[in-house]
Amino acid sequence: MQLSASRRAISCSFDRTEQRRQDYILRLILNEISADSGSIAVAGKDITRLSRREVPELRQKIGMVFQDFRLLEKKTVYENVAFAMEVVHARRKDIRKQVPYALDLVGILDKRNRYPNELSAGEQQRVGIARAIVNNPRVLIADEPTGNLDPVTAMEIMGILDKINLRGTTILMVTHAKDIVDQMNKRVVAIEDGHIVRDEHGRYGFYNDEEFYDYDEGWIHHVF
Repeated sequence: MQLSASRRAISCSFDRTEQRRQDYILRLILNEISADSGSIAVAGKDITRLSRREVPELRQKIGMVFQDFRLLEKKTVYENVAFAMEVVHARRKDIRKQVPYALDLVGILDKRNRYPNELSAGEQQRVGIARAIVNNPRVLIADEPTGNLDPVTAMEIMGILDKINLRGTTILMVTHAKDIVDQMNKRVVAIEDGHIVRDEHGRYGFYNDEEFYDYDEGWIHHVF
């Protein structure tokens, strides 16, 4: 499978078969597991050749947004975002500057002293996004970021991601949300059984159960 994304791109991908396959691709990009063959380049560097010491540096270039938010319940909104900078040993001066900026960017600066259990699902996801971008990553991976949100809130979150993309961050979003993909009208990559079966700009537009993809011929067959 071959897939590339240029800087400032925003891509949506989905896999009709197994969630496991999506997780596998994301783990490869994060260098949590090793590829059996081939190469994976992030920010122009082949990460399959990285030493263990270089992996933490790679992950600083990649932000991650999760469907279930994964916030630290005993830390405030500010502390959750600051923690992402503390673990990479950022200077306190930089933390005091960057954290409010990230919170303001996602529209939640006024809740900086709240705890996760005092926030709505949409607000928690905003915190998750702020945490993911506070270190200015080159790439942002969003794994089903709207999966636990209502439609209105989901589109608000997508608006935030779009704004982050316009700042120069490449975004790879994994989703099954057809309505989100259609409204965003960005690059769409469809994966089935480990194969890329569609890669183009536009709508979700995946084939239905009366169609199947021929991997050898490279096109869709209709079943009548």
